[in-house]
Amino acid sequence: MITVPFEARRFQSTAAYYLRYRIPYPDRLVERVAERSGLKPGDRVLDLGCGPGQLGIAFGRLQGASVTAMDPEPEMLAEASLGAKAAGVDISIRQGSSYDLGPDIGRLHLCVMGRSFHWMDRPATLEALDRLIEPGGAVVLFHDKGILAEPNWRGILEPLMETYSPERSAERQMRRSKEWAPHEAMLLASPFRNLERIGIISEYTRDIEEIVGRIFSMSSTSPQALGDKAADFEAALRAELLAVAPDGKFREVVEANGLLAFRD
Repeated sequence: MITVPFEARRFQSTAAYYLRYRIPYPDRLVERVAERSGLKPGDRVLDLGCGPGQLGIAFGRLQGASVTAMDPEPEMLAEASLGAKAAGVDISIRQGSSYDLGPDIGRLHLCVMGRSFHWMDRPATLEALDRLIEPGGAVVLFHDKGILAEPNWRGILEPLMETYSPERSAERQMRRSKEWAPHEAMLLASPFRNLERIGIISEYTRDIEEIVGRIFSMSSTSPQALGDKAADFEAALRAELLAVAPDGKFREVVEANGLLAFRD
C-alpha cells in the first residue's frame, strides 16, 4: 500500500493563505453531519489535522460541541486560536499529528478531518481512533470536489505545477494512481465500515487574487514548496489566469461533502 511520508512542517508556509482563500465548508453541511451522527451540545469532537480549525470552529459555533483542534503546525494552530476567538468559540488547541493519538485525548463522539486523512498512516489512524471514539460515534472525512470551473483554472495549474514544483506534483499524481487505495476502501477494511455521504452543492464567483491565494494554500504550490521559484511561478500563473479571464472572474460549482463512517 502506498503512503505519503510524514513531513511535519509541510504546511508551515500555507497558514496565512488557508483561512482567507480556501472555500469554507457550508454551515448546512456541518449541521447535517451533526444531525446524522447524533451530536449533542457538549459532545467531544476532535478536528484532526485541523489546519486553521475551520471544521472544529464550525462544530463549536453551530453545535456547541467541545472541540479539540490538533495539528503538527504551530502556524496553523495560531490561526485556529485566532479564528476561534473571532468566532466567540472556546476550543482546545493541541499540537500533534495522527501519530500522537493516545488515551490522554479522552473519549470522543466524532473525529472530523478536512482534506487531511491522505497525509496519515490511514490504517494506524483508524485503529487508534477505534480506541477513542465512543459507541455510536463516527469518523467523518470532509472533502470538496470541483464540478465546474469557468474558465478552467485547474487546467492552467497542472502544467505550471509540473514545471515549478515537480516533486510535489509527482506526489499528487501518485495519489491519483491505481496503487493508491481510496479512503472508502480503507474505511471498509476498518471497524468504521458503515459508510454514508452527505453533499452540499454551491456556486461561487472568485477573482484572480482569490484563485492565486488558494493555490498558495496548497502544499504542492506553497511558498515553501516553490522556494526561489515562487515569484516566477506567481507571474506565470497570473498571466495565464488573466489571459483566459480578462474580467478577472471565475465561476465555480463545488460539492462539499462529508463521508460518515460508523461502526457496524
